[in-house]
Amino acid sequence: MTKSKAIPPITANKTKLPIGLLMGIFALVGVLLMPLSSDLPIAGHRMLAILAFAVVVWVTEAVSYEASAIMITVLMAFLIGTAPNVKNPDVMYGTATAMGFALSGFSNSALALVWGALFIAGAMTFTGLDKRIALFTLSKVGTSTKRIMIGCIAVTIILSLAVPSATARSAAVVPIMMGIISSFGINKRSNIAAGIMIVVAQATGIWNIGIKTASAQNLLTSGFMTKMLGESVSWSDWFIAGAPWSAIMSIFLIALVLKMLPPEPNGISIGKEAVEKSLVELGPMSSSQKRLMLISLILLFFWATEGTLHNFDTTSTTYVGLVLLIMPGFGVMSWKDIQSRIPWGTVIVFGIGVSLGTSLLTTEAGQWLGRQVVLNTGIDQLDSITVFAILAAFLIIIHLGFASATALASALLPIIISVLTTMPGDFSRTGMTMLLGFVVSFGFILPINAPQNMVCLATETFNVKQFATIGVIITIVGYLLMLLFSMTYWRWLGWL
Repeated sequence: MTKSKAIPPITANKTKLPIGLLMGIFALVGVLLMPLSSDLPIAGHRMLAILAFAVVVWVTEAVSYEASAIMITVLMAFLIGTAPNVKNPDVMYGTATAMGFALSGFSNSALALVWGALFIAGAMTFTGLDKRIALFTLSKVGTSTKRIMIGCIAVTIILSLAVPSATARSAAVVPIMMGIISSFGINKRSNIAAGIMIVVAQATGIWNIGIKTASAQNLLTSGFMTKMLGESVSWSDWFIAGAPWSAIMSIFLIALVLKMLPPEPNGISIGKEAVEKSLVELGPMSSSQKRLMLISLILLFFWATEGTLHNFDTTSTTYVGLVLLIMPGFGVMSWKDIQSRIPWGTVIVFGIGVSLGTSLLTTEAGQWLGRQVVLNTGIDQLDSITVFAILAAFLIIIHLGFASATALASALLPIIISVLTTMPGDFSRTGMTMLLGFVVSFGFILPINAPQNMVCLATETFNVKQFATIGVIITIVGYLLMLLFSMTYWRWLGWL
């Protein structure tokens, strides 16, 4: 009698398409099957279908952002490549030209600046300078819960000036704050621990708004300004406009967290000696840290004085800094040291995002959509402040469905800029775009809405309900403060 072979268990089909990807395909096909408007070119119609696909896939996170970027590239190559040329309808674009559209974002200076920012952030973590700055700042603030939170925000501001990546900043600060929580004898599930980590996450988002080079979505906004409006905003002008809002919101954030999560009376049992001990353990500053600090301060000087003391753009001065960072004999690292520390997926998605926005303009899809919004909403009959209020509220609500502010900016800012250029009236389109770029960073409600939120959530010091409760209030107050600024401060500066 032969022994029968065991039948392997039936496993789930892992090749099944994600629901979100199927929804994206349905959205793509649905838009393609819609009747073609007489004033919308075929290429523009197809670009709107690609945009619909991109938005659904990004919102549902059906695939990684890197995979979605490749899919969008292929769709643009073949759907636009087989469409008549907008300028000469008797000739097809061809896949080579359409692929050029899909890759055009990679020649944008904003992408180069994003890559440079990620390079500097990698240098900070490689040398340990970010940790030293954070520990030094925290060692000076005192031991009360309030002072620790003030220290968190101070570290966030300093690192926002030196580390142009929200994810990198939170990744640098979170381990230090967890060390403080442990050293001070604070219960991980206490209000103090929850409050500290929520402050880290929310303050990072708040200062994304105040500093132009603090986040990728700001640089993307700047890139769209240059491409679609022919002008941009300098680092110092952005700071003058956004930093006062961020400063006020930082004060409010501390007061709100202390009110919503009152610290336990016996929560801290050890003084700031624990932080100072950690700082001492780092030893004196290394020569590479000193050089990196010097280069960072020089870059900050050139960023802040662009348009006043010199006319060198932010991207060009940043790349001078990168040359110094990798220069043999003076630099702080080699290419091999840094290449694994740069999230190349972010660079790819950023480039495709710029390509998507630019192609919406090239195929006249953005202009057509802008005209439809103006014609069907009556927004052209409203004053600039009301327009800002409506568009800002729309961006805040729609951000709830996005896990990336960069993806949100890629999908919607080209359309919004098209709306602004279609509208009549005497107001600054560049200023309005910058202010709406501020709103893109409003990822305060759900942890999934920003990477720094997820980094802090992973510490298990707070739950989603605690974060969302505080986040809703931060969002409402921040929105109202922006309306107040739009009626006063920003109008006085000439941005509205």
